[in-house]
Amino acid sequence: MKFIVNGELLHKAMQSISGIISTNNAIPVVENFLLTLEDNSIVITGSDLETMASVKLELDSFEAGKVNQVLVPANMFDDLVGSFSSVPLSIIINDDTLAVEIKAGDEKYQIAGLPSENYPAMKEVNDPKTMSLSSAVIVDAIGKTAFAASNDELRPQMTGIFCEQLETGITFVATDAHKLVRYRRQDCKAEEEASFILPKKPLSLVSKILSSIREEIEVSIEYNFNNVSFTFSNYKIVSRLIEGKYPNYEAAIPKDNPNKLIIDRQLLLTSVKRAAILTNKSTQQVRLSLAQNKLVLSSEDMDYENKSEIPLNCSYEGENLEIGFNAKYLQDMLNNIDTTNVLIEMSQPNRAGIIYPYDENTENNGADILMLIMPVTLMN
Repeated sequence: MKFIVNGELLHKAMQSISGIISTNNAIPVVENFLLTLEDNSIVITGSDLETMASVKLELDSFEAGKVNQVLVPANMFDDLVGSFSSVPLSIIINDDTLAVEIKAGDEKYQIAGLPSENYPAMKEVNDPKTMSLSSAVIVDAIGKTAFAASNDELRPQMTGIFCEQLETGITFVATDAHKLVRYRRQDCKAEEEASFILPKKPLSLVSKILSSIREEIEVSIEYNFNNVSFTFSNYKIVSRLIEGKYPNYEAAIPKDNPNKLIIDRQLLLTSVKRAAILTNKSTQQVRLSLAQNKLVLSSEDMDYENKSEIPLNCSYEGENLEIGFNAKYLQDMLNNIDTTNVLIEMSQPNRAGIIYPYDENTENNGADILMLIMPVTLMN
């Protein structure tokens, strides 16, 4: 087979799905891209066995052969194509040897190709349920929740993002037992109730690709008990769902939180970053000392006699309270909130704090976001 394609466009297409390729894999065949000639298009596919991503690229010209599929080493092929600017590349696959010849002007390069028979097939989502979400909603939901998911492979259910569809709207949840984010939208209603756990890796890939598309588009999502697929523009991403039951996250959210702090988000974030420099590196504890309209943020590392004390302007209603939080977790949450102010609701030093985006008369683009952070024991 033979085709001519813009080198820059081909490189960008491969780069967009290259994150799915893993090196040093137990099955070397997935260290390759699968190139498939379809009519006047070339389909580039990558896989890590659990997830498969494909992108379709229109060709300037093409000529079918006896063999219309070939595997090429992903890193080598992408590096070579990426070394050219926006010039036409002529790519010829030998029907007998599967050698891949790349021509750019008078230059010629050859890469050994492999037969496609052993490459994993695209998973089928049989008897699927379907829904459609805008790219803006998906990018926002993933961006606001993925950081809170666990990395502990011993608890696989908590390494993903839980998606729950109800008649009242759609909810995304991520937690690692130290922090939790619940992202809800009532403007995205589902026809059928359903719930499933989405792996982080394919979701990050979907978010990255959608973020690179400058216009807002609709994403078609199909899912069944085992798999989920995302189809949009010239992309298709299919992944296995995480099996098992997600923890009862609602039970972890305290309902009665009478102590309420409203403070400038950037002011608090900057102060926590400074205080974190002087924390004990094992606990990363920062202390919030709260009284009427007064907050003192402090940290201490008694091993080295390092300490900080930062008084901050705020609005606070409630009883005098001292509570400790992990500085890194607090920064993660504040970094993933867009509003000027945040509302932090608390009850007791040993109960979780709840963080909300807060701006008066602002509905936060239709999203209802709750972030939970577990306290750490204060060191006297």
